[in-house]
Amino acid sequence: MAVNEMYQAGVPAVDKSKFRFVHEGERIKDKVFEDKPVSYFKDAWYRFRKNRASVIAAVIIICIVLYAFLMPVLQTRYNNRFMDSYYAKKAPRFLLTRPLGIADGGVDRNFSEKGLVRAVGIGIGAEDWDGHGATLEEGLASKYQPMLRIDDPVEKVTAAKKVTRTYSGHIDVYLEVGFMYRSIMQSEYEKIRAYEREHDLHILYPLVEDNNYNTDPSDANNWYKTKKSVPVSTAGGGKAKELEYAPGMVLEDNYKRDADGNLIFYEYTGGGSLETAQYKVRVLYYNYYIYKNGFEPSYLFGTDSQGYDLALRLAGGIKLSLLVAICVSVINFILGAMYGAVEGYYGGWVDITLERVSDILSGVPFIIVATLFQIHLATKVGPVPSLLFAYVVTGWIGTAYRVRTQFYRFKNQEYVMAARTLGARDRRIIWKHIFPNTLGTIITSSALVIPGVIGSESMLSYLGIVKLGSAEVTSLGTLLADASTIWTNYPHLMIVPATVLALLMICFNLFGNGLRDAFNPSLRGVEE
Repeated sequence: MAVNEMYQAGVPAVDKSKFRFVHEGERIKDKVFEDKPVSYFKDAWYRFRKNRASVIAAVIIICIVLYAFLMPVLQTRYNNRFMDSYYAKKAPRFLLTRPLGIADGGVDRNFSEKGLVRAVGIGIGAEDWDGHGATLEEGLASKYQPMLRIDDPVEKVTAAKKVTRTYSGHIDVYLEVGFMYRSIMQSEYEKIRAYEREHDLHILYPLVEDNNYNTDPSDANNWYKTKKSVPVSTAGGGKAKELEYAPGMVLEDNYKRDADGNLIFYEYTGGGSLETAQYKVRVLYYNYYIYKNGFEPSYLFGTDSQGYDLALRLAGGIKLSLLVAICVSVINFILGAMYGAVEGYYGGWVDITLERVSDILSGVPFIIVATLFQIHLATKVGPVPSLLFAYVVTGWIGTAYRVRTQFYRFKNQEYVMAARTLGARDRRIIWKHIFPNTLGTIITSSALVIPGVIGSESMLSYLGIVKLGSAEVTSLGTLLADASTIWTNYPHLMIVPATVLALLMICFNLFGNGLRDAFNPSLRGVEE
């Protein structure tokens, strides 16, 4: 009933004091108008964050990049030129995790009885530095004992009714190097002796006789007597007998001694003066390494086939691959944007002419260009610049095609026609009004170029077309090529670079897909 009708009908007026406003003093807004305007890039960032796979991929990429650039800084012991050929192809050994059995430098291996005695004999020989005759128990307790674990033997009966024992165990491949002969000057010999006294560390050990008991005089680990390649013992007196691996085993040493029975630690091999005289000595290489470098061998990912620190080589390979890929992406971005903008904006005979040029270049196989550049150009400018030139020759064509397509899409829009009517120059219309609308597509394509370049660069270096195997420069493909023939015996050489390469390829593709969805204008403002 209307108010006038109520008044005419005699209905009493409503008492206003009995009513109140629900939202008195509040400013009511429609929820649709509560949101503030969001810029194009901010809206893209919101959408990118909702793509969990792309975010995780971005985090992994950041971690790999940080590793590549921080590892050479944090690794103060080694540098790219540090190489030790005696510790080549060794397993990961990290001193902080070694007591936990993680990256302890060990590998699982099966041993014959003779092989086990030889391995255990390194620890026994390290304790027998003065020829007193160390026991098996002393050798097993030695810090230089390479056998980290020895399992129970497995006995087999051969066709000749002979019982053979096979042992399995876990051996430290760094300590397994054991002893070796070195040729040093007399002055160096005195320095080592002084170092031994100062640090209570045994480096020099007695020389070994070259007699019938020494099956291989060039092997410094054959310090105990052998008979028909079988270890023997005369401990406790009596005739020499074949020795089996058993508790209480004592290897009979075969050290050189003078007429008075004193151990001989060096032999003069040449030289005119006292300081230049050359000595042949026998050293425990683990301690000799400490003497030469000032620290124990510790390699996070082990060593490569030449003896370089694999962790540093890996960081260098990642850095090279990323720098090449990013440089190629940036160069292709610039060249492709300029070329495609001119094509798409002017059209007509300009577009037809430039398209024919790009069609001719796109028909040239990339691997042919890369090979020819490496043969004729790498000798003058280096392998990396020639590789960049090979990528740039045809790499920008895809970006130019995308930019051209976007320019054909936007150049006849009303705002472009309005700018042209107001007297804007072509350069301003191209870069100020049309090009920003193509930016999302170009950024996405440039990001997806990176994994393609990393993959192709690794393939070229793996095949040996690009030579990137020097001390200063290496690549993931070179590391994989070095491991291709020996990875079954040294799996870490293949697993580590292959894992990093796979992560880079997968993560950059996921990251690029996330950018593609984030910069898609049709998804602007869409809630997922």
